[in-house]
Amino acid sequence: MRLGGCNLTCRWCDTPYTWDWQGTSDAGIAYDPRTELHRRSVASVADQVSALGVDLVVISGGEPLGQQARLVPLVELLTGRGMEVEIETNGTHAPHRALVAAGVRFNVSPKLAHSGVHVDRRIKPAALRSLAGTPGTAFKFVCRDPADLDEVGDLVRRFGLGPVWIMPEGQSAEHVNERVQNLVAAVIERGWNLTTRLHILIWGQERGV
Repeated sequence: MRLGGCNLTCRWCDTPYTWDWQGTSDAGIAYDPRTELHRRSVASVADQVSALGVDLVVISGGEPLGQQARLVPLVELLTGRGMEVEIETNGTHAPHRALVAAGVRFNVSPKLAHSGVHVDRRIKPAALRSLAGTPGTAFKFVCRDPADLDEVGDLVRRFGLGPVWIMPEGQSAEHVNERVQNLVAAVIERGWNLTTRLHILIWGQERGV
């Protein structure tokens, strides 16, 4: 489930249609929020998700924790119906205690310097420490080359982040595969986990429903 709106403006974002109303990302397109965003009731979303018959719901964005108080009743409905919930976040917001109490797992992706976002906007120490102290949280960093791993290592040490996953940045299968090959040896050497961008490898830039 993808939400709209984000407090960051990563230049290489692969979902700029969720927040980029000015055309500032590398996509260079000013998206129309009247077209991209749709107001829905909690009950209608919960019913639609329930009808899919899935065991796990991943809430992404944009930045979901930017509107996390509104997510609480939805998450409580979904978990009450036996579904697990994960939330993907950029790590700039501490998690709402009700979401933690509901057993939400947080997949946190702090942004690095190559995002083009000033460090004071993308790195929020209190939020990162709060997320690091939340059971089940994992940290995923989008990297382009092995030099980025030094920046990751600094954040991991400063805020006690882990487990650590490294994902290659890329908007095409060619770029993803090239970068994962460049990263793999250094990631293994550091004892971290490596993942790819499966949605890009399968669908490229094709958008879902």
